[in-house]
Amino acid sequence: MTGKNSRQNAFVQLVSGNGAMGSESRYLLLPGKEVVIGRDPSCQVVLDAMKYRMVSRRHAMIRPVSLSSDNVHSWILCDLDSANGTYLNGQRLHDYQQLFAGDRITLGYDGPEFQFEYEHSYQPNTLTQQAGTSLPPQTNYSYHSTSNPDSISFTQLFPIISTGKDLTRKAYLVPGGLTVIFVVLMFATVGNPQTNQIIVATYIAFAAYYFIYQLCGKHKPWWVLLGSAMVTALILLSPALDLFIFIFRGILPGNVPTENQSITFTELLIRHFFGAGLMEELLKALPVLGAFFVGRLLPSPWRERIGVWEPLDGILLGTASAVAFTLLETLGQYGPEVTQRFAEQAGVGAGDLAGLQLVIARILGLPAGHMAYSGYLGYFIGLAVLKPSKSWQILLVGYLSAAGLHALWNATGAINGLLLVVVGVLSYAFLMAAILKARALSPTRSQNFATRFLGPR
Repeated sequence: MTGKNSRQNAFVQLVSGNGAMGSESRYLLLPGKEVVIGRDPSCQVVLDAMKYRMVSRRHAMIRPVSLSSDNVHSWILCDLDSANGTYLNGQRLHDYQQLFAGDRITLGYDGPEFQFEYEHSYQPNTLTQQAGTSLPPQTNYSYHSTSNPDSISFTQLFPIISTGKDLTRKAYLVPGGLTVIFVVLMFATVGNPQTNQIIVATYIAFAAYYFIYQLCGKHKPWWVLLGSAMVTALILLSPALDLFIFIFRGILPGNVPTENQSITFTELLIRHFFGAGLMEELLKALPVLGAFFVGRLLPSPWRERIGVWEPLDGILLGTASAVAFTLLETLGQYGPEVTQRFAEQAGVGAGDLAGLQLVIARILGLPAGHMAYSGYLGYFIGLAVLKPSKSWQILLVGYLSAAGLHALWNATGAINGLLLVVVGVLSYAFLMAAILKARALSPTRSQNFATRFLGPR
């Protein structure tokens, strides 16, 4: 099929959105008749105004073009100055474009989607309304909007009515709303430094995780991610932590030296490799491994939603686990220690300020710290699922790599601040590389919203 034979039927079919793929969602395109798609009742394809608020009253037009005297037709797509734009195969339409079989037409960024097709014997619902006149035979054609440029619609005056789900998907309503909530909480707890530390740490941790989630671009239920964080928190607060410490810092050479001990950098690195790298990365990976085994016991689609079936799943669950680990470690150990030490030296006010500064610094470093190591190991857990014949080799490489980065951070932190910057940037680069590779390997790559988020608007 060439897509230009008039003996073939051309049609568009609604393939996403409410009512998609039903017999009533197919619309025949007739030579000599233009088709306008929108919410206005006068359109040839009328979309429900409540279901498709991102669609303009007269959003887009499909027009036939006679290319020769042999009655051979083609069709072009034009945007009618719509508020949210018309997209053809994911690219925003700025003028007009010829349509070919398989082309996808989207009204608004995440609006209803139509597919343009040809078929020899297709008999869909015929558009019975008068559709206008055909273009005269020509090969050089253009389209100019006939709408009044000074006209204004109800949704233009009240844009919140027509934006719909774009508020949450494109305008970041959730992080904006949470920011307002945390600001109000900060005002409400003025004079309570410990509570302020918790609020600030939680907010920054949420922002850091939201950034990683957007880069991953895979939808994962929030309660699954929260569950990964909660499992890590429960492990840290349970006697299981003592078992980890006994194995990695008692039996294995992972006992961290005190400030008065003088050892070489190599010995320091080895101790941190066992006592921090191997121990903490295994602890944070337990929720990821648990999600994998739980997912295997569930029927589809729950197994895909909850379990680990690709590297992106491992990264999302691993970084969520790292958030809980860092919050508990910072707010339960390092923050109080620094606050008390400075309070004894310079007073309570200085202690509270020093504690807050430490909390901010540690939580801001999440994407280059615990999230980087755990997300990187999560990538390998997901990769092992995709490559089961090499799973143990893959897991070993990931575990040792994550533990090595963790140990290098801890060891250089006691020597030189500049080296610490280098290691932090390196860890962040490892995580970003893992995310990019995971997106390329993803079986659901076509549904990944990060690619569209970072691409043309």
